[in-house]
Amino acid sequence: MNLSRSLLRRLALLVFALLACIFAAGPIVWGVATALKPAAEVILYPPRLLPSTFTLESFRQVWNDSNFPVFFRNSLLVTGISTVVSLVVSVHAAYGLARFGFRGKSMLMVGLLATSMIPGIAILVPLYNLSVHTGLYNSFTGMVLVYTAWNIPLLVWLLKGFFESVPVEMEEAALIDGCTRIRAFYTVVMPIARAGMLAGVIMGMMFVWNDFLIGFTLAVTENRRLIPYGLFSFISNIGVDWGQLMAATVISLLPVIAAFLVLQKWLVQGLMAGAVKG
Repeated sequence: MNLSRSLLRRLALLVFALLACIFAAGPIVWGVATALKPAAEVILYPPRLLPSTFTLESFRQVWNDSNFPVFFRNSLLVTGISTVVSLVVSVHAAYGLARFGFRGKSMLMVGLLATSMIPGIAILVPLYNLSVHTGLYNSFTGMVLVYTAWNIPLLVWLLKGFFESVPVEMEEAALIDGCTRIRAFYTVVMPIARAGMLAGVIMGMMFVWNDFLIGFTLAVTENRRLIPYGLFSFISNIGVDWGQLMAATVISLLPVIAAFLVLQKWLVQGLMAGAVKG
């Protein structure tokens, strides 16, 4: 009886997991199929999942006949720079908060957490005014600074918990061997914290890559727009070019999928270790 209940429970979990996977993968499969359809079949009713003939025409039009490659390049540039800068700042700040005690530390941590809870739309007007008055409007520098500042609080919280899980004794042993505190941090702690740092890289990259509001507000010319605006540009007053929109969406997913495939093991390790202590 207990064996049958256990078997039924496992079967139910398997069915639930299978349904969840279908629910999650369904839009992606439909989008890829739409991108591979001829233009006439995209608007066919009733719709069909698989096209009668596969074609890459939508991908060719997106890459050769639109500004999407410019948006793609801009997103790679802004995402890469802002992620690296925010990670460098967050690593050092998180280590200091994890290892040293000082007056006001708890208030500082609460303040960092509070800033990460502010919705982006609530500060768009101040950000716009600040970028205009500082001469950073419609520039990559302005967007990089905003995205970097936005990523730092969350990364500090993530990495602080990870650094607290690293045994202090390892640093003390390095200090006894003659290392300075800084050298011990770079040679002992950072290699151990690699999983947490890579998890921070993915989280920071995902935020910048997917953001629409800030990039749309701080950039006005086509040569400064990012990928979310590029996807939005396929929606016009006369309709939606679903084939090109889905092709552009598939292209925009490739860097994210590649990053997850390469770093997924360290992402899981980093998130689990960072959740041990807060």
